Amino acid sequence: MRSARAIWKSSLFKATSLNSLSIALKIAIGLVTSKVIAIFVGPSGMALVGNLRNFLSSLETIGTLGFQNGIIKYTAENKDNKPEFDRILSTVFLSLGVVAVILSLVLFFLAGLWSDMIFGEAYHYETVFRVLAAAMPWYACSLLLVAVINGLGKFREVVYINISGNIIGLLLSVIFISQYHTVGALLAVIVAPALVFFAALFFMPEEMSLAKYFKLKDFSFQVIRKMSSYSLMALVSALISPLVFVAIRNSIIHTEGIANAGYWEAMSRISGYYMMFVSTIVSVYFLPKLVGAKNNNETKNVILSFWKNVLPLFALALLVLYFLRSFVIRILFTKAFIPVGDLFLWQLSGDILKAFSMVLGYNLVAKKHTVAFIVTEFISMAVMYSASLYLVDAFGIEGVVMAHCITYFLYVLALLVFFRKILFRQGV
Repeated sequence: MRSARAIWKSSLFKATSLNSLSIALKIAIGLVTSKVIAIFVGPSGMALVGNLRNFLSSLETIGTLGFQNGIIKYTAENKDNKPEFDRILSTVFLSLGVVAVILSLVLFFLAGLWSDMIFGEAYHYETVFRVLAAAMPWYACSLLLVAVINGLGKFREVVYINISGNIIGLLLSVIFISQYHTVGALLAVIVAPALVFFAALFFMPEEMSLAKYFKLKDFSFQVIRKMSSYSLMALVSALISPLVFVAIRNSIIHTEGIANAGYWEAMSRISGYYMMFVSTIVSVYFLPKLVGAKNNNETKNVILSFWKNVLPLFALALLVLYFLRSFVIRILFTKAFIPVGDLFLWQLSGDILKAFSMVLGYNLVAKKHTVAFIVTEFISMAVMYSASLYLVDAFGIEGVVMAHCITYFLYVLALLVFFRKILFRQGV
């Protein structure tokens, strides 16, 4: 396990120790928020919150046109070239400002339609979408500011913004949910990210001024073309997956009842907490190595390093979690969520496959295999959706986690076939 020790002792991880603290805090706050939701709104409210979170995830990428990675890259490259820097930021702020306004109008005037689509016709939460319409420009602006600050190399400030956002989210969740229950939980999901704008404004470098980045004369379609190369994969991933999960959850609500949909959302939350550790390790440590790999052998060594040194530890942790599942459910939720225990076996099995495939999926991004990324994303989500409908009908709520496992089994096979020349052949 020398490679595993090397990962944890690497200068890259030491440099991101504050970010690790931020992630740990985010998970801790997420656990507390889940407990509050479980106590005050129960499984039914958790199902509705899950749908709104998925919808907001898609809206985030639409609102920024998937430009975030491009903003980080081009800000970093041109931070010492003031004319180009101003041109990039003016183009980004003007174009995304227009997008945010359009989204806000669509959300506000079609609030009833969105409520029916996201929550179902049995629930009337038009007010939630009108509040979202008001919050959208602030939310989009906060995402842009964080991307710019990140691109300027102000990593400590980015972490402080994330920590501030997590604390704001916790405070709002506790206050809103305890006072307004389900409506409060939905409003907290919307309002907290918008308020991060003020944290981003506070940590924004002194030399920056938002007013000077709304100049029409600095707008450039060339900048838009540059940014668009970063948008496609981000938009496809962020749009398809969350909306498929909303559709599956709504189907479960109609066929199995809203409580069962809440059990799946609770299981998904638990999964999200431990998967965050794996995704952080891959994105922070392994992705730069994949990008820097000069030939197939180097790429293969990076992939095998993850499988040999990280995956076994992760699998062991999930095995322990499986045997402690009843205890974990009681700690994180309430007795009303005991049926979640029946979902662990298939969910954890699927998550091991998901972790196995993660380093391969990141290699698609690292090597810019855009078509393969989009095709596998479409097919995997199509499998997830169709398998969920079929298996839920046959096995009840357990069918959705069975579909999760099957989806990632097929996804792993597809990526192994795609990267067969790298993984199973010698040479450069």
